[in-house]
Amino acid sequence: MSSREQVGAWIESTRIQRIIIVLILVNAVTLGLETSSRIMASYGGFLHLLDRVILAAFVAEILLKLFAHGLGFFRRGWNLFDFTVIAIALIPASGPLAVLRALRVLRVLRLVSVSPRLRFVVEALLKALPGIASIASLMLLLFYVAAVIATGLFGTGFPQWFGTLGRSMYTLFQIMTLESWSMGIVRPVMDVHPYAWLFFIPFILIATFTMLNLFIGIIVDTMQTLHDDQHAAERERIEQTVHSDTRAVELEVRALREEIEGLRRDLAMRAKQS
Repeated sequence: MSSREQVGAWIESTRIQRIIIVLILVNAVTLGLETSSRIMASYGGFLHLLDRVILAAFVAEILLKLFAHGLGFFRRGWNLFDFTVIAIALIPASGPLAVLRALRVLRVLRLVSVSPRLRFVVEALLKALPGIASIASLMLLLFYVAAVIATGLFGTGFPQWFGTLGRSMYTLFQIMTLESWSMGIVRPVMDVHPYAWLFFIPFILIATFTMLNLFIGIIVDTMQTLHDDQHAAERERIEQTVHSDTRAVELEVRALREEIEGLRRDLAMRAKQS
């Protein structure tokens, strides 16, 4: 094994990754404490020092991975994410790019890249984006149609909620979230339009209980598919390993049989000579 491979195996070992997780969690706590002026007045120097030490550890990790994988380091999306987050943290505290220093809290999100389970969830969400986009398009169409109807029905009496198409869509969004939808909006409208519930109840049933469940269904289905694919790949790997091991054992047994046959022939020849 070359030195690069040894460094790569070491930096990605379970023990080192656990240390990185601990450092990320400690860094998350220090970044939170830095938002308190009272704590910074007492322990600001120590927190800044600790932050720099942890950042140095992260930089060392990235450099070791670059040494181990070379340009192949940038072929993995999670490596690009880690590299970008650490690069943002190295931006000077002064100058035109100093505003990006506020994004150093993104280092906490590295917990996603080092945790296989969290990576699985994020990858499932990304893979579900096409299906989510389709449902979002359908929901946008539903909101547009409902907003046009609501503006025509209730815009005159309740211009603050349904006076324009934009206000209607925002009000319908609030209703969809079930935030003060009954006492805050629907009941006042029903005082003027008694049959308004014939519009709002179907809208809630479709937008809240159907569309949102479709979002959840797509994400769950994608996670299940990824889980099955991972298991299938793992089973295939195990089968290939077992097949190769079985083949090796068969070759060894065959060689052993040939060796035994050779010994038998030698013994038979010696017996004839004697």
